Amino acid sequence: MTVIASQLLEPIGVLGMGTYLPVHRRTNDEVAAMTPGLSAQWITQRTGVHARHIAAADEAASDLAAAAVVRALAAAGIDAAELDLIILATATPDELGPATACRVQGLTGAHRAVALDVTAACAGWLFAARVAHDWLRHDPRACYAAVVGVELYSRFLDPTDRATAVLFGDGAAAAVLGPVAAGTGFRDFLLGTDGNGADLVLVPAGGSRQPASRATIESRGHTIRMRGQQVASFVAETFPRLVRECLNRNGLSIEDIDVYANHQPNPVMLRNLAKKSGIPMDRLIIVGDEVGNIGAASAPYALAAAAARGHLKQGSRVLMTAYGAGLTWAGALLTWTGAAVHHASVPSSA
Repeated sequence: MTVIASQLLEPIGVLGMGTYLPVHRRTNDEVAAMTPGLSAQWITQRTGVHARHIAAADEAASDLAAAAVVRALAAAGIDAAELDLIILATATPDELGPATACRVQGLTGAHRAVALDVTAACAGWLFAARVAHDWLRHDPRACYAAVVGVELYSRFLDPTDRATAVLFGDGAAAAVLGPVAAGTGFRDFLLGTDGNGADLVLVPAGGSRQPASRATIESRGHTIRMRGQQVASFVAETFPRLVRECLNRNGLSIEDIDVYANHQPNPVMLRNLAKKSGIPMDRLIIVGDEVGNIGAASAPYALAAAAARGHLKQGSRVLMTAYGAGLTWAGALLTWTGAAVHHASVPSSA
């Protein structure tokens, strides 16, 4: 019998997790006061979001990410100097260059780590986890990786745009990945993109296509633009297909999954799609009511919340899914290792 080499490699899983939320909590009343024609009640009913966290003036994406990484390292019992790799997923970097992961390396003292960014919007953390997973499995000299998703959307919002102002918030979530016991860790990844939808969600100005100018500033070209109905249709089509494909690839059914830890475009949409897909509501983790859509941090934040709320135990089977600008989508099957979590949770409003 032929043995595939990768089957002999140690599985890679989560050793510890950490999350970070800025102190200021922006309520629906505050959002409604800034956004013409909206009420707090309308925001709650249509999105399920009750609040989102907003970074302080002196906080950048790297500050949020570094705080989450430090907490994940503490939970894993690993020193920053032991990290071999830092992969950061974000759509809201400190600057166009260098990689925000380099800032995090400097802030955390992870002097041995290779640091790089992954840009895959709200699916970014799962893209980054796949890269880290494969890197650790195939480099015998590498042992630990920090994978962090972070967004600081508040700097890129037009408060008069109801499609975005009501949904997006700031936050970070990180995991330390490394070798885990047989039968645990990541079992499968499923990633995809469709560049034909790249214009559906974007910040149009500030890059090489539309460099910053007086005109781009006056037209608010440096803020998020989203075609809400088309994006909603994309998510509505992608979510059930992604769940189904991930399960079918691994010979599993809906009932075989203990926890569904997904990206949170908004809680109302997520609940409706989960119900249509037959997912039991007591296995679906909702965090968007507390923090809004925090992009690349959303899915790992949901995973950390699941552990903090007692939904995960050693051997629990988790399905993670995410979908975002690009267009991008990602799914992953994970068997939980019983890892410690330092979670910056807030009381749920649901």
